[in-house]
Amino acid sequence: MYDLAARMFPICRSITGDGFRESLNIIREIVPEIKVFEVPTGTPVFDWTVPKEWNIRGGGIYRLNGEKVVDFKDSNLHILGYSLPINAIVSREELLEHVYTQPEQPDWIPYVTSYYKERWGFCMTEKQKQSLHDEQYQVIIDSSLKEGSLTYGELVIPGESEEEILFSTYLCHPSMANNELSGPVVQTELINYVKQLPQRRYTYRFVFIPETIGSITYCSRNLDVLQKNVKAGFVLSCVGDDMAYSIVASRYGNTLADRVLLNVLKHHTEDKYVYYSFLKRGSDEREYCAPGVDLPVVGFCRTKYGVYPEYHTSADDMSLISPEGLQGAYEAMVKVIDALEWNYNYRVLCKGEPQLGKRGLYPTISQKGSYDSVIAMKDFLAYADGKNDLIGISEIIGQPIDLLIPIAKKMMDNQLVCK
Repeated sequence: MYDLAARMFPICRSITGDGFRESLNIIREIVPEIKVFEVPTGTPVFDWTVPKEWNIRGGGIYRLNGEKVVDFKDSNLHILGYSLPINAIVSREELLEHVYTQPEQPDWIPYVTSYYKERWGFCMTEKQKQSLHDEQYQVIIDSSLKEGSLTYGELVIPGESEEEILFSTYLCHPSMANNELSGPVVQTELINYVKQLPQRRYTYRFVFIPETIGSITYCSRNLDVLQKNVKAGFVLSCVGDDMAYSIVASRYGNTLADRVLLNVLKHHTEDKYVYYSFLKRGSDEREYCAPGVDLPVVGFCRTKYGVYPEYHTSADDMSLISPEGLQGAYEAMVKVIDALEWNYNYRVLCKGEPQLGKRGLYPTISQKGSYDSVIAMKDFLAYADGKNDLIGISEIIGQPIDLLIPIAKKMMDNQLVCK
């Protein structure tokens, strides 16, 4: 996952354009079944419209003697996202009207965009801005903003049921590692995990979209099937660092997605996770949960977007994420998938407490400590009364679902419970 992120890191992506397509095609080298869709500029999508397509080839600010101030080749964050093209000599005063910095973080280049208002501009460190003393500068932005299309990728992996689990991630930011590439690379590995499952209770829907306008576009084109089939959904964003784990709840915080992710994080992190209500939303969970769409979707992060100081700056580089951070996020989502696959209401088939000893499921010698290994099994059976699903039993007895799944399997193999 880390190597895949490193390969895509240099690419300048945006909500439309060739950078998005190039990145998606790299992922399709690993998962060629992903289908690619193009939605033309001007297409109405709910209350929005698909914007013009933007592509960038280069640019920078130069002193009149040719000396470079900033250059796109050094960091693709130097060009304002969706900037109009320009090639002109401008005064320092005019240039400063088109320069964006983050003064409180003077060594970092901010990530700034202007998707829906046409303008040109540059981003630089505050220190670089303070070096602008010349009277005139040459400014060059070799970009295009014209009719085109918005691109997204989709893969639906069928299961035994038409009921679906949705995974969504965005692929639209330039060179930022945690905020951008961690989600797509973890989702790519989750696809491989789901593909190798011997049986799939659910159908799985994986989408790679540009943030906000992409989820709006996707929902507008697929709303009927999403509302009919999706039982739980997860937006993967900022999942590559090795600091925190976070959940951004659905609008009312009461969906199956909320329940399963909260349960998994409680045990996966030893209760060291951060819970954010929907009031702290900021990524595509806000579109999937919006009124009229109303999908059961939550956001999953390591350290949440907007919380870590490197967010939306040049400091969100490959050093901010790690193989261990990505692996931890992947393992948490694998536990979510497994939990959903086994989340039935189990019911004991005999009356009274089952005799486990005659089935070889109970220690034949009774002494201090010999009972500990079967406590979880006996507690599972005590609450397998048909009233509680596996998530509910896990919450009642305080045992992680990944421990209860093999117990449920063993009880079914011994014809002690049914689902």
